[in-house]
Amino acid sequence: MHAAKLAQDLREELNYHNHRYHILDDPEISDSQYDALMGRLQEIEAANPEFITPDSPTQRVGAEPLSSFREANHLVPLLSLGNTFDDNGFLAWYQRVNILLEEASFEMVCELKFDGLAVALTYEDGVFVRGATRGNGTVGEDVTLNLRTIRSIPLSLPKHAPKRLEVRGEVIFPKSKFEAFNTERISQGLTAYANPRNTAAGSVRQLDPKITASRPLDIYIYGLGYAEDIDLTTHWEAMEFLNELGFKVNRNMLLAQSPQDVLDYYRKWVTLWEQLDYGCDGTVIKINRFDYQRHLGVMGREPRWAIAYKFPATQATTRLREIRINVGRTGRINPYAVLDPVDVNGVTVRQATLHNEDNIKTKDLRIGDWVVVERAGEVIPQVITSIAAKRDGTETEFAIPKICPTCNHEIVRAQDEVAHFCPNAACPAQLIRLLEHFVSRSAMDIEGLGISQSTSLLNAGHIKDVADLYNLTAKDIVSIDRFGEKSVANLLAAIDASKSRPFSRLLVALGIPLVGVEVADLIARHFPSFETLIAAEEKDLVGIPGVGPKIAGTIISYFSSESNRKVVEKLSAARVAISVDQKQNLTPTALTGLRFVVTGRLANFSRSDIVETIKELGGTVSASVSRKTDYLITGEDPGSKLTEAETLGVTIISETEFTAMIDQNSATPLT
Repeated sequence: MHAAKLAQDLREELNYHNHRYHILDDPEISDSQYDALMGRLQEIEAANPEFITPDSPTQRVGAEPLSSFREANHLVPLLSLGNTFDDNGFLAWYQRVNILLEEASFEMVCELKFDGLAVALTYEDGVFVRGATRGNGTVGEDVTLNLRTIRSIPLSLPKHAPKRLEVRGEVIFPKSKFEAFNTERISQGLTAYANPRNTAAGSVRQLDPKITASRPLDIYIYGLGYAEDIDLTTHWEAMEFLNELGFKVNRNMLLAQSPQDVLDYYRKWVTLWEQLDYGCDGTVIKINRFDYQRHLGVMGREPRWAIAYKFPATQATTRLREIRINVGRTGRINPYAVLDPVDVNGVTVRQATLHNEDNIKTKDLRIGDWVVVERAGEVIPQVITSIAAKRDGTETEFAIPKICPTCNHEIVRAQDEVAHFCPNAACPAQLIRLLEHFVSRSAMDIEGLGISQSTSLLNAGHIKDVADLYNLTAKDIVSIDRFGEKSVANLLAAIDASKSRPFSRLLVALGIPLVGVEVADLIARHFPSFETLIAAEEKDLVGIPGVGPKIAGTIISYFSSESNRKVVEKLSAARVAISVDQKQNLTPTALTGLRFVVTGRLANFSRSDIVETIKELGGTVSASVSRKTDYLITGEDPGSKLTEAETLGVTIISETEFTAMIDQNSATPLT
């Protein structure tokens, strides 16, 4: 037989046996027989390098170590899930979906939630070409060479696979193999790893693929990112298709017809998950139909069409050694517990939040107490209770100090407030936290500036308030640690790019208490500049739907500070967008004063997209039809809102008519 044909036959045979062993867990040949086949293929490819193909089993390992990972852009965002921890939270999510879909019932897919590392795998013409981590959901790290070493990831797909395909999965470290892996490390005098989840994530991010290959990682595929030229209508159908293509799909799934089916599934696995050979911290519920998913859309970085129902928190007992405080960006004094290190479900916990002094007193927590610590999912650990029976009399009570530990200013507690504050706006601790918030993704989105770099710039005297960021020079930045020439250029470019962020993002970035993304959007629509906002009175602010007296009070208090107004002046001098630009200022007139209700599934908008579009153009969106409704926008399968609109004489328009309305940049009523 010709060498090329023999190599091809061996590749197909090895891929077949690899699938049976790593995907189906049903091998047909022994390990020694598999190794013999691999040896023959390696000999042929060594003698004939031109026969080597990207999907050859011999190419899983062998690449040279990388100096760093490249960025990988996700064509479709790799989103995170919202969480719930009880039945009421799930049922509230179900009710919200029910209202948005206007359907009495809908199918849901229940799955186990893997505790590993989320990745996206891309195939072109049936060949695995790229693997990437989640990253920030839009941009991850290219870890293709490392993922190729995981034998449950097929390097090639059957001929009927889509021309271009991306699937999402979770890399895991099986618990049974993790124990053996740690035993081997200990025998070699090495430190044992803490838990399978972190070890899986760290293994995928090794710069040397050979290190990744030495670790028995596995993967489960849990979703479809995108597929060209294939018509799949449901998530369940997609998972069956991915299974047919040879991907490892977890079969512990359920097609649920009702909320009770979901709750029964959860109750089953909350008692069985510890028997699984992989990390599992809850269940995932997804709306089955893809058109329903598109209609529901995304809120922030979380899809409205899916939710994670986490298993109960894990608790452990340890000693509370100290209570310390830190100062937040608003001056809030935050007490936290310093604990004897304790393992809580594979994670070593050394600190836990205590919230405020009242919480400490209510729980009667004392320094030196034995306490119960809880960690639910990925949230910050917290102290649940003290164990008074174990006290020996050496324990001491805690009180918030009278003086700020950072600036020595007197700490105050406002009437009717549970928290204490340092009122000194120049407090360095507040500025560091404010800088962290100011550069964050939901605010000015300036990459490359972390707490350590901010602290160095602050200590060097280069930054005295957030506006000073825009006066930094290359000389200022290069003078602090961990900044090379390229990093300096990237940071300066990111700072310059942030000047054109929308006015509402700057409002968020300033850290005004209670002013988050949604409130900032509301304010920017009514007060499109700092000049108009600073001049606003409380009655002007509370006149905005969604802005109450507390929010109005924090805004007025913020701008009554001379130092805060000086920051605004410095931002203006640096040419940061301190008002809605001319284009933005014009568009809100398109739908100003108009009230919309949306019903049915739309072809070109998700629910979140059309709501955001209406708001951006100055309109408002209501959940129900009333005599105050100006337009009802209808899509496919409209619900009872259509009948209500007809009864009340509300103008009913199609998605096409709505698009024409905004394209004309006019609010002229349609007939």
